[in-house]
Order: sequence, then C-alpha cells, then structure tokens
Amino acid sequence: MHKIPVTVITGFLGAGKTTVIRNLLENKQGLRIAVLVNEFGEIGIDGELLKSCQVCQEEDDIPTSPIVELTNGCLCCTVQEEFFPIMQVLLEKSDNLDAIVIETSGLALPRPLIQAFGWPEIRNGATVDGVITVVDAAALAEGTLVGDLKALQHQKEADPNLEHETPIEELFEDQLNCADLVLLSKVDLIGKPEELRVMQWLKSELRPGVRILPIVDGRIDLKVLLGFNASVEDHLSSRPSHHDSEEEHEHDDQINSLELINEQEYNLESLIAQLRQLVSEHEIYRIKGFVRVASKPMRLVLQGVGQRLETFYDRPWQIDELQQTRLVFIGKNLPQELTLKITVS
Repeated sequence: MHKIPVTVITGFLGAGKTTVIRNLLENKQGLRIAVLVNEFGEIGIDGELLKSCQVCQEEDDIPTSPIVELTNGCLCCTVQEEFFPIMQVLLEKSDNLDAIVIETSGLALPRPLIQAFGWPEIRNGATVDGVITVVDAAALAEGTLVGDLKALQHQKEADPNLEHETPIEELFEDQLNCADLVLLSKVDLIGKPEELRVMQWLKSELRPGVRILPIVDGRIDLKVLLGFNASVEDHLSSRPSHHDSEEEHEHDDQINSLELINEQEYNLESLIAQLRQLVSEHEIYRIKGFVRVASKPMRLVLQGVGQRLETFYDRPWQIDELQQTRLVFIGKNLPQELTLKITVS
C-alpha cells in the first residue's frame, strides 16, 4: 500500500521554519501538500502566513493544499490529543495528497512525534520521509543556540500541556540527532569566516552523512526537502534522544499574550520605533502579525524575536478582505494597556 511521505521540520523559535515552508508552498511544482503548523498562542499567525500564499490556491484540477493549525501546546506532548485525530482525517483523504509537512514548535522533541508513526492506525498510511532541522546561523555565530534564549525558555514555561522540561542544549542536540538534513538559516547576517566556523562545529555534532545547507530567506529547492525515503520511524535507534519521557513540571503562569487589532493605518518607521521602545521597557519575547501601512496597497508582515524586528510585504490586500493590523505580543507580565501605547502617528 502506498504511504504518504511526511516531512518533519523542526528547530528553535525564530530559526526560520515557517519561511522555509512558505517557500516550499510557493514552489511546490504541482504537488498536493498538506501542512500541519504547531505554534504557541491563540492566533495562528504562522498558519495565516502559509495560507496567504497566492500560488497556494487551486491550480487546475489540483485542490488547494490544506493548512492545519495546532495551537493547544507543544506537539510532542499532545500527540494523542492533537496530532492523532488530524492524521486520521488526512489519511482518509490520502488520494488527494502527495505529501504532508509538519512544522513543530520550537520546543518540540522530534522523537515522540515520530514514534506515533509506529501506531497501527498511522503506520499503514504514512511514513516519516525525513526530518529537517532549521538552525539560526547568526545565533550560533554569536555563541548561542537560539536568537532569543529567554523567549524560548519562557515559551516553554508557559505551555500548559508541556510534559518535558529539557535544557536548551539537550533539546538542540535532540533536534540535531534526529535530522536527515540541517538548513543553516540567516547566513546573510554573518560573514563567510563565521559561516564556515559554524558549519564546522555543526558537522562535529551530527551523525555521519547528514548534510548542512546554508540558506537565505528560506529559499531551497523542493527536491532537496522531499524524497529522503528514510522511514525514520523504523530507525529511531540510530537517532538517540536524551528525553523519551519526562515528568510533568510546574509552569510559569506569568506568561501572557496580548493582541493589537484595529483598522487604522500606521506609519511604518514610527511603528517600528514604538515597538523597539516597548521591547526595551517590557519582557516581550515575540511579536508577530500583520500591519496596515499608510498609503500602501500591500499587507505588511512583521516578526520580532527579542530586539530583532523583520518586515516584508507578502501580498496585496484583497478586495473583499478587512484591512486590519493584527499583532500578537508574547511576554511576561505584559500589562493589558501595553497596546494602548502604540499610536498611528
């Protein structure tokens, strides 16, 4: 029986996983690809970014690639409650799918998710074709494993469904140990000597034969991402993990998220300056969403990790679409009036 190949894309918060998948969908060469996105927070910004790909719409007789958002906690800890029912639905429609891509949260241990593909209800219809780990080159060059370590740590503490408390170093090692391919993102932010130094260090941490590919803006050929034929679930013994099971731990209930939603037009330079000011005054770990910019017919995507704020226009506002600014702030003890400090001038 033909099994649907599943590609698991893992990596820390802000490493660039969503950008890689968005590029994949924009260049999917007619393939019918379902995407499962596992992110933190009630508003699925990453899922919306993927759904907004204009070229992801229906092409001839090929249906639109479905995007499924899982926002109820770290996927490796909610496999039975979240992942299993969704996979059952997708497998029932397997005749209309060529591949499935799963984007895990930055907290996910790959192994528990992959083990689920050994369950009889899934095993007969799907196989883990390969695991891809996205790594932030700029962070490694600066001597850290993630661009904003504090953001990842507090996101971990805030997830009420998280069942493992894994040190960042061991979580990173688990993500590398499971990889069939490592994508080294944001190499454009560092020099060539730093890039070579980072790649040399990564090679010493990886299993023999695992390739490292530098990428910029998530651009990589579809043929490189798919078609590993690794049947990862059958060879987990060769991909050791520190934490197959962890005891439940206490969570920090001081972590909260705030939303800014309105239909006003913003001056981009002023908005960026205000956001940087807020980041300096409050423990804001993540900012992401969309902005309605004054005198611009395009929707602006804004993503921030720590002090790093990135923006780009992804598509025109559609005629029947409500033009809104929608930003999500994730941080610690963020006051409800925080968004009121942001003005349109």
